[in-house]
Amino acid sequence: MKKTIVVYGSSTGTCEELAGKIATALGLDDSAVINVSELTPDMISENEALILGSATWGCGELQDDWYDGVKVLQSADLNGKIVALFGCGDSESYGDTFCDAIGLLYQEIKDKGCTLAGSGISTDGYLHTDSVALDAEGNFLGLALDEVNQPELTDSRIAAWVEQIAPALQ
Repeated sequence: MKKTIVVYGSSTGTCEELAGKIATALGLDDSAVINVSELTPDMISENEALILGSATWGCGELQDDWYDGVKVLQSADLNGKIVALFGCGDSESYGDTFCDAIGLLYQEIKDKGCTLAGSGISTDGYLHTDSVALDAEGNFLGLALDEVNQPELTDSRIAAWVEQIAPALQ
């Protein structure tokens, strides 16, 4: 497997927990799970693959620690790296900005020479009305999770997504 880190931004612990579940499903140990507040350019350069995740806050914003994390991404060389995105949100209360953080992270990496893995996720079964995390075909750019309204679907969604990205990480 390519050397991989799972980077998350979490204020309440939900995205941190999801990052841990994703890492476990990929067979990564705890040291591969990094809080974005601790992310450095060296960590990025030392890894071949990055799995980036953020909770969506307010009206479609990145989790606070990601604002400095975005600066680290902007200064890093992502050329040739594999990047996969995940996020969590509340699809009922914030249905028009559900998991927008995925789309915001995508905007930061899309022109950096990396390959996006784990996109094209169908929106079937989700409760949202809109999101900037959707591609031109209306599919999610990464794994969108709703621990508030659909926690019973989290494990199966993670398993399916990990199966999708695993070949890119080999």
